[in-house]
Amino acid sequence: MTTHDKPPAAKAAAQAPKAPKSEQTRTLILETALRLFQERGYDKTTMRAIAQEAGVSVGNAYYYFSSKEHLVQGFYDRIAQEHQAAVAGILDGREKDLTARIRGVLLAWLDIAEPYHEFAAQFFKNAADPDSPLSPFSPESEGPRQAAIDVHRRVLAGADVKVAAELSEALPQLLWLQQMGLVLFWVYDRSEGCANSRRLVERLAPVTARAISLSRFRVLRPLVKETHDLLQDFMPTAAGMAASGKPRRSPSTPPASPDSPPSRSDGS
Repeated sequence: MTTHDKPPAAKAAAQAPKAPKSEQTRTLILETALRLFQERGYDKTTMRAIAQEAGVSVGNAYYYFSSKEHLVQGFYDRIAQEHQAAVAGILDGREKDLTARIRGVLLAWLDIAEPYHEFAAQFFKNAADPDSPLSPFSPESEGPRQAAIDVHRRVLAGADVKVAAELSEALPQLLWLQQMGLVLFWVYDRSEGCANSRRLVERLAPVTARAISLSRFRVLRPLVKETHDLLQDFMPTAAGMAASGKPRRSPSTPPASPDSPPSRSDGS
């Protein structure tokens, strides 16, 4: 069969440009790490083992990911990207009911994260460390954090509930914090298929939608704003830690080239 005889889908696939080699290598290292985290556990998987399984040098592995923690950051980025793609039909379609939009976004996250549930608890103890780059509040997590907040911003923007202008920035961040609470519950959820996490979403979505709907009343807006300001000042983000007077540890600097990995104490 010649190129001209191929069906349109096959022809488009054949003509689609391949990802740059550097991106292919990065993806290979990340996928290898996620597989080993599932098979051996996060703590027992070293950067050296990941490099060996991926068929790259240790220096090359460190070039793309300066530590195991930054590999998990790559996992966070992937989850955020997949979540944005998964909710496009919910947020860009005809569904305007706020409860349905909140429910759809949270259930979509559970669907995407399900394959990684087994090892999620293994690195959660690292994410709970406020100085860890794995913390969802860390500077290193800024990208996926803002991507998640943007999803919730779209949840509100396309809903049939009018949000007061002064709450337009506060509510998406509060919805993200609610999602973080769901993630914590999911990490500890041992019900079959994480059914309890899904039941939580079903109960949570209408309550949240009702609270947002009530926030349109002027008498309740100051309460929402004060709650947001309180969380902003005391959340363990860079801004929150600065407000509380506690300095944050500076993020590590990635290695300059694939041939000069930094010295590590992570068992690599």
